[in-house]
Amino acid sequence: MTYSRILGTGSYLPETVLTNAMLAERVETSDEWIVTRTGIRERRIAADDQKTSDLAYQASLQALQSAGLTAADIDLIIVATTTPDMVFPSTASILQEKLGIPGVPAFDVQAVCAGFVYALATANGYIKSGMAKNVLVVGAEVMSRLLDWEDRRTCVLFGDGAGAVVVGPSDEPGILHAKLAADGRYRDILKTEAQIASGGVDGTPFLYMDGPAVFKFAVKALSDIAEKTLAEAGVTQADVDWLVPHQANLRIIESTAKHLGLSMDKVIVTLPEQGNTSAASIPLAFDHAVKSGQIQRGQTVMLEGIGGGFAWGALLLRF
Repeated sequence: MTYSRILGTGSYLPETVLTNAMLAERVETSDEWIVTRTGIRERRIAADDQKTSDLAYQASLQALQSAGLTAADIDLIIVATTTPDMVFPSTASILQEKLGIPGVPAFDVQAVCAGFVYALATANGYIKSGMAKNVLVVGAEVMSRLLDWEDRRTCVLFGDGAGAVVVGPSDEPGILHAKLAADGRYRDILKTEAQIASGGVDGTPFLYMDGPAVFKFAVKALSDIAEKTLAEAGVTQADVDWLVPHQANLRIIESTAKHLGLSMDKVIVTLPEQGNTSAASIPLAFDHAVKSGQIQRGQTVMLEGIGGGFAWGALLLRF
């Protein structure tokens, strides 16, 4: 049987840094207020001429180099994003053109902050079935363009960036198990409802979030799905070397780790420097941990994320 494993990782963050102090000059807030409630100290903001595919391209080049492959070795591209370059074609198709590999199938996955877990689970299925060999999986976002910069409840939370992995075949298990879920009954808690209609924008184009409701739902949903993923994989909490959670809120991360019986020493946290980068947050954190030497080959890693929809998921892998 063919298994799949991560062959290489990559990431990209825009150059512009927006600190809490800088935000406090634009909206009624403070560094203390933001850090106390979220754990975020700064975030990156894409340049006006940078699109999601530009960020994805840079992260992809790193991932390919890390995997020891070239773009010509890729036979499927999956991009997780909620901020595509345009309505269509897909950001994955645009990325394919930038990589110079015409003909390679490419599509986007839209599960917001859970998007990367959804995309990685999809890549795993393609490889295990023999439908693909080397898959480029990217999470990329320019969330700053969905923000109302006068709404301190949301504008302090998000940032821009991209992370990527190359997934390829293996004789030994790499991706051990994935479990996905969604519940559209909660769609109004976290949303950007606008759509293009009749030459204009129909609905509010800014991100809306009911923070307390999201927190309450996220902690329980992430804890439950992580526990089920471990049980179905036949793995115990003690076997997990690292937890790489979606970087949304430090209190959510800490609460989830506590429910899983994991100390924060086993949790990868990049939130203070990057903010919430939606579908990009997990691959950004994963690449950071690999490059820093925290996550090493042979270790068992749990990825988990939750976003608007609600959509959420967990994936267990051996790196």
